[in-house]
Amino acid sequence: MIAIHVQYGLRTVRNRTFTVRFRTLGLDMRMEKTGNILIVDDDEDILVAGRLMLRRTFAKVITCPQPEEIPELLDRHQFDAVLLDMNFGPGESSGQQGLHWLEKILEIDPALVVVMITAHGSLDTVVDAMKRGATDFVAKPWQNEKVVATLSSAVKLHRSRVETESLRKTNRALAEAVSAPDSNIIGASDAMKEVFAIIKRAAPTDANVLVLGENGTGKELIARELHRKSNRSDSVFLAVDVGSISESLFESEMFGHRKGAFTGAADDRPGRFQAANGGTLFLDEIGNLPLHLQAKLLYALEQRKVTPVGSDKPEEFDVRLISATNVPADSLRHEELFRPDLLFRLNTVELTLPPLRERRDDILPIAQHYLEVYTRKYSNAPKSFSIPSEKALREYDWPGNVRALRHAVERAVILASSDVIEPGDLQLNYGHPVLQAEPPGETPAVLKLDEMEKITIEKALLKHGFNISHAAKELGLTRASLYRRMEKHGI
Repeated sequence: MIAIHVQYGLRTVRNRTFTVRFRTLGLDMRMEKTGNILIVDDDEDILVAGRLMLRRTFAKVITCPQPEEIPELLDRHQFDAVLLDMNFGPGESSGQQGLHWLEKILEIDPALVVVMITAHGSLDTVVDAMKRGATDFVAKPWQNEKVVATLSSAVKLHRSRVETESLRKTNRALAEAVSAPDSNIIGASDAMKEVFAIIKRAAPTDANVLVLGENGTGKELIARELHRKSNRSDSVFLAVDVGSISESLFESEMFGHRKGAFTGAADDRPGRFQAANGGTLFLDEIGNLPLHLQAKLLYALEQRKVTPVGSDKPEEFDVRLISATNVPADSLRHEELFRPDLLFRLNTVELTLPPLRERRDDILPIAQHYLEVYTRKYSNAPKSFSIPSEKALREYDWPGNVRALRHAVERAVILASSDVIEPGDLQLNYGHPVLQAEPPGETPAVLKLDEMEKITIEKALLKHGFNISHAAKELGLTRASLYRRMEKHGI
């Protein structure tokens, strides 16, 4: 028979079959320690006891008997939390020294979490410390479990603050990228001057804005410009194509869901309203939303709350709402198409983008802009439009507006045989032999699968005025799949 020896702390258990030894922290398996702690106290016993206790839980524990050393320590180390005494020196009990160094610490690193140590300070002093930025406090003599729990929470809070600040900086960088020159709105016509004037007046407010306009006129660019010039410009801008969201998934996508709410809901997920909290939510293709879903959206906007699927607890949100649709204003006011009460919620400010055919003075500047963009993209020699090309660009009606103009210029840059783009390079009549209707009984001139796919996509885009959502639906594709195929064929 083999003797067994089980040791746990100071207790030993014997068994007749095998011997197992494990330490107090568990089977010789050490969990990875995280968190860096600074203890500042003039009592050496406190420092020693704190260091011995906390180093079992945290990755680094540094002690400091003199608060004057704090700035240098913060410069040399990355701390998650500081355990700071309220008083230093014999006879001190006012707590003013602790308050002074609390302010200094937060001045150096505002994200740092400070927990105060108090023994003699009054409740008023503790409250004052909390008002000045302290997160919590522990009282002497402390309970070890409480100190560990308090500092563990402090480490998590600091990590959360750092992550939030990182996300904020990332969002700011993305916002700057969005407002880069290639994303600027080009237009000097009288019609666009009126649009810019409305943007200037409406952007600084939190008023909901409804942007109307044909497909391809740049409604999302207008929404981003409103956000960029608003008081929420440092927060998130989230664009949602509501026309492409399945009706059965609308509530889950917009309002979020809880784990287990339905098959496939493996985790809690925030909806678009929660994700855009504090920023701007752009609802594109709002005119395509069915009436019964309009009612759900209206209720959320009225209450300023959403209830995730699988939850019975409403969650508040704070977003600036910008919506857009290609549905004409007169049709949008038809009760059988759109709820009047929802329309009143959305169009506090109504802005109509003119089509390119009504702002012909802007056509050449926009075309020149994209000519430079795609020349750089495809590393071609500098190109220019011939005079006949400029005339053709100005006189064309552009049923797909700016989007169609962009595609035409990109194709011309790729296909032009010289550095001067001629009208034929623009293919303004989309004069592909198979794009025209084939006489009955005749076989199409082109039968290659890739070429037929390209032609089919172009026909769908033309039919729907370059509305990606509608074209994708007719083709039986997702928007992402259609975009990939358009990129593949250079459309």
